[in-house]
Amino acid sequence: MASDSVTTCLSPPVHYVICKLGFEKKGTYDINNILSESGEVCWQAVTEHVCYLESDQSVDYIKSIRSLGPVCESVNLHFKSLAKEQFVIQYALWFRWTNCTELFLEVFDVLQCTQTTEVALGIMKLTSCLERALGDVYLLIGKDCPFLLRDLLASEQLAVVFGQAVMNVLKVFIGSPCGLNLRNVLWHGFASPQEIPAKYCAMLLFLTAGLGQLLQTYLLQTKCILVHRPYVIFIGLDELDLNHETLSIAEELVKLSSFVLKTMLPFWMAALTAFKQSRYADCVILLLPQLEVGLRLLFTTTNKCPNRLLTAEVNFLSKVSYDLMLAKHLDNEEVNQLPAVLGEPAMAREFLWDFLNHQEGPRIRDRLSHGEINLESFPREVANQIVAFAITLLCRFSDEGMFAFKEHMLIKPLMNCASCYRSRFHPISRLKKQVLECMKSVDLWPELPTVPEEHIQIIKGLEGNTEASTLTLMISEIISQLQQYMPQNCYSSDDPVSSVLTERLLIELCDTRICTLYCPRRILEILVVLRKISTQCHQVSQQVIASTELRYTQWMNKTLRSRQRHNYQRMLNSIKFLSPVLRLILVLITLELVNVHLVCKKSPFDYQQYLKFLKLVLQYAENLVTYTSPEKNKWDETMELTNKALIEIRKISGRRQMLMQLAT
Repeated sequence: MASDSVTTCLSPPVHYVICKLGFEKKGTYDINNILSESGEVCWQAVTEHVCYLESDQSVDYIKSIRSLGPVCESVNLHFKSLAKEQFVIQYALWFRWTNCTELFLEVFDVLQCTQTTEVALGIMKLTSCLERALGDVYLLIGKDCPFLLRDLLASEQLAVVFGQAVMNVLKVFIGSPCGLNLRNVLWHGFASPQEIPAKYCAMLLFLTAGLGQLLQTYLLQTKCILVHRPYVIFIGLDELDLNHETLSIAEELVKLSSFVLKTMLPFWMAALTAFKQSRYADCVILLLPQLEVGLRLLFTTTNKCPNRLLTAEVNFLSKVSYDLMLAKHLDNEEVNQLPAVLGEPAMAREFLWDFLNHQEGPRIRDRLSHGEINLESFPREVANQIVAFAITLLCRFSDEGMFAFKEHMLIKPLMNCASCYRSRFHPISRLKKQVLECMKSVDLWPELPTVPEEHIQIIKGLEGNTEASTLTLMISEIISQLQQYMPQNCYSSDDPVSSVLTERLLIELCDTRICTLYCPRRILEILVVLRKISTQCHQVSQQVIASTELRYTQWMNKTLRSRQRHNYQRMLNSIKFLSPVLRLILVLITLELVNVHLVCKKSPFDYQQYLKFLKLVLQYAENLVTYTSPEKNKWDETMELTNKALIEIRKISGRRQMLMQLAT
């Protein structure tokens, strides 16, 4: 299906509901019926327009939208008649409960200019912030706030605060796939700018103020205090350099690329303009639905299901979402063809999963659409990544005649960067990061301050240090067993412990590309355990560092009692074998990670035995955390614990039951 031939993404029933139904009832509606002289919303007059089915008394959305149409028009005309100062005086107070007063005042400005893209953007931002605020109200009574807006609006908790009739009004506009469903239709990219009537934006603004009035009454009666949940803050995202010239090229690409539906072109241009104006949240809010539309167009074309480009019937809004578009199989079990079209390497899929789906990733779309992000301080880094990704898709799906664009000195680096993209938020990627951070922590141990040996009296039981030597020999033996599975340049037979268990080896292993897409459940289960082991090892290292520094200071200040001095000496003795043990475990779990996909080859019995072994290593690491904690300080016990763990590791390695051993 050519992008030029698509005139709407709304199916006929949905198009009728949004674009025509609310205009069928002719005549004017007196604003004074729903707005008192003092500026209060007369909710009873509003709720009277909600109609109900005789069969089960549920909302009749068709009749309700038709009845509310003139009311929305009246509200829109009322707002247009007000000067900004009048609006602020009359309404600003009633938006405070949202914690986004300025945003709602900006929506009033949008209604004055009636630019279609700005109206759509206003609704997306308004519904996002309204949902967040309603969630805060829910938590006045409830505990776990529902994730979906429709579940939030259907909750008993909000009905207690605002009244069920009021909640039914909201459902007509944003809470049900049977109603106007403005939030979802826009956030999922089904509506073009000209298909969203401005009067619905005005009505949502009006209703939000009315909710603020009802909430104030409830808070005064109950003496409750509304607490706003903190916003999510993004950290650790890379910066890309997108200058104005790059954006100018992007504007030309938008006009020519087959990835862009022509009806959606205004959204693309508005997004790029917003970026130029440093309105980064607006840019991403406008762009994310358009990426979904473009991918949906590719999805429906390659999988030969053009009807799925549209919204489904009014009473069941079945969306082709990112989850389905990126899945390995379609819901009819046939192979999804979109991944093949996106090409190799799987940069598009990995990027989309990273930024939209992975639980530890930014989850940009979820967090923006549910109001979890402060729009005023939205980071440029996120917008950079999304815009850069969008540019690569525009180039990827363009005519051969656009070769000059692809080879442009500003675009080519973006294309190269995208082709090399690796997931950063998949559990595999997070484990790699954890392992390297833990190794850096253990590498600090030799630099820790310690009392010179001549200052330490020999404690009975530590004279020969034979236990530590035994453990070191066992570590060397295990390394010898695993040597053939390691890079050959990382091994020295003279000193296997020092030469192998190094950060250099881990960096080289972690640089191995491991497939992160479509991981079976087995792999995800293994990753959970491996990550827990790494986390526990890191905590052990941090505790050792903290205890060593504290005890050294106390020793030098001569504030340690006799028993504490002996314990300090035991700790110093234990560190000698704990360091190589932690390094061995880190190397072990990294080697297993590199070969993690081989776990699918194990029989059910062998898999359970392997999982049992990993959990044994995890138990050892957890016990180490306990014994090395400041509260316990059981350093002698760590030696016995370590001996048992190493025996088990040696046994499993000798039986060739590890994943790395399946690779040969």
